[in-house]
Amino acid sequence: MGRRGSNEGSIRQRGDRWEARVTIGWTGGKYVRLSHYAPTRAEVQQWLVKTLRDHQQGLPVTDTRLTVGAYLERWLTEVHKPAVRPSTYRRCQQIVDLHLIPDLGRTRLSKLTPEQVQHLLNEKHEGGLSACTVWHIHAVLRAALNHAVRWSLVNRNVACLATPPRVPRADIHPFDPTEARAFLEAIRGHRLEALFVTAMATGLRQGELLGLRWRDLDLEQATLAVRHALQMIGGKPTLIEPKSATSRRTLVLPAIAVTALKAHRQQQVEERLLAGPEWVEGDFVFASSVGRPLAASWVYRSFKKLLRNHGMRNLRFHDLRHTAATLLLVQGVNPRVAMQMLGHSNISLTLNTYSHVVPGLLADAAERMDAVLTATEG
Repeated sequence: MGRRGSNEGSIRQRGDRWEARVTIGWTGGKYVRLSHYAPTRAEVQQWLVKTLRDHQQGLPVTDTRLTVGAYLERWLTEVHKPAVRPSTYRRCQQIVDLHLIPDLGRTRLSKLTPEQVQHLLNEKHEGGLSACTVWHIHAVLRAALNHAVRWSLVNRNVACLATPPRVPRADIHPFDPTEARAFLEAIRGHRLEALFVTAMATGLRQGELLGLRWRDLDLEQATLAVRHALQMIGGKPTLIEPKSATSRRTLVLPAIAVTALKAHRQQQVEERLLAGPEWVEGDFVFASSVGRPLAASWVYRSFKKLLRNHGMRNLRFHDLRHTAATLLLVQGVNPRVAMQMLGHSNISLTLNTYSHVVPGLLADAAERMDAVLTATEG
């Protein structure tokens, strides 16, 4: 075999297999060389011809040596990280590092099969991971392989051909109206009273509450604008963009929240005076006694302690948001209005999440229809 020219490639036999090699350019200070192996010379010849033709036409050329692990690391850095919030990226990176790369990382991307993906999902579930966790593993791999298809690295997304375990719908146990009123009575005078009242009256997420600044409120007009959320990034409290476009919203505050927030503002003025030069001005509505943003873990523990001390049901802080949504719907508020208040991306999310309320709404609708159709003229 003579010396091959630029972009010509070569074919040779290696034991019981054939190998085709081609150099398609110079990138990053080194030649880009691709190899392909097959049982017959005809197969590698076919690959070589197609690769050279695609390269000459400016089409993407697949590196059959690219592993799933190398691709996932590239996808995380180049695609996923710039597009999502830091917390979302960290969760996704953990899934890639803990579950995908250890099990599939050494597999050639072009050789990954639906059977391998299905085996991974089944093994993870049978090994003790929850259906929800396995569903997220599948979702991350599916999203990554979608970009592999777009980049012409693979011809199909094999993750779409695998089935994750069914995730059972999580039960929601919010306060009922009687419990909600009892909770409001229990927190009267507590340092975080305004935070808990605002949470239950508006349905804001915890991060949205902790990210509120006084410039986001107009208590005279009774409005609140959700512009940021507070998250811990690298151990440092950081204001980030809301969860989605629909999460950026302006709400009208009920009077009970306005009253609580005005009292809280006066309390914070007194704390600022007591702190003196130690006060850290961050304009946070809910802050420590020296003005620093509150830690979500401390708020959570305070909430749990209140429930225990007053003999109330053991709920999560997020259940205050569920309480707000449930109370809105049972009072007959239009689900689309509830959707906008909660910052949901679509109305089906609202109705699916709070499906426990729907039977009562249907019964109320039936009663109203009866009232209209059976009304008699006076």
